[in-house]
Amino acid sequence: MTEPTGTSKDGSEPTGGAHSSSQESGAAAEEQRMAGGEAPGDLAAPGDAATPSDALGGARPAQRMTETRTRSGMFGVRGSGDTSGYGGLRLQGWAPAPAERPFGGWFDEFADELGAALDERGIPRAAIEQVTIDRDEMTLYVEPARLHEVARTLRDDPGLRFEFCSGVSGVDYSAPDGAPVDRPLHVVYHLLSMTYRRRVRLEVALDIENPHVMSVVDVYPTADWHERETWDMYGVVFDGHPALTRILMPDDWDGHPQRKSYPLGGIPVEYKGAEIPPPDERRAYS
Repeated sequence: MTEPTGTSKDGSEPTGGAHSSSQESGAAAEEQRMAGGEAPGDLAAPGDAATPSDALGGARPAQRMTETRTRSGMFGVRGSGDTSGYGGLRLQGWAPAPAERPFGGWFDEFADELGAALDERGIPRAAIEQVTIDRDEMTLYVEPARLHEVARTLRDDPGLRFEFCSGVSGVDYSAPDGAPVDRPLHVVYHLLSMTYRRRVRLEVALDIENPHVMSVVDVYPTADWHERETWDMYGVVFDGHPALTRILMPDDWDGHPQRKSYPLGGIPVEYKGAEIPPPDERRAYS
């Protein structure tokens, strides 16, 4: 049994109440997938912008319908002794659907507090593009240009008090076949309120050709090395970072190794009577 990620401020209500949309959508999605169908979130591209002006108010963001990708095999293995993948493996692509009110548990109280705090600071509520809840965890998709303001609000507002950023990481949602994906490069921020014992995730979706977002180091100093690592591995440019340099790769390294477009390289491996080609020649994501 997983522990709740937070409680209401009086400690009486844990994450995911009796009518939590996270529990209802999760159970329905699982039942639908078990029956061979697609869950509601299977066709939602991560980071699609919401058309309603207030995702915190319970309006359901519009979903851009995209074809669900099915992966067959792990590394394109076809009729060989290569043990680096399972040729018969099939995985259905899935992403959680946008959440609707009531979110359940402390999520609704938090959403009300955040909405009021944004209003007080003159930040449009549309800065929160989408809200998702999956496995008792709330994710706020934030407009990249508003990330810094939203992060400062979450830290400074007395009703929110997310004092600590425990990590910043990147995700590349580019399609393996090269098909166009809107804003495929994502940056995820994990925030913790030690005062109210709550956790939320912030996520921004960026254009891979111009992956710029404001650094939050002046808000959360712990993000310093995490942003450097995300720049090093994914090429996300954190504007305003005090020293955005490589942290894992050599300073003169060309490219960003965790992007899907990055070549794998490698050398062939010779066995008695056989030769396994290098990963760059045999690996496939489709």
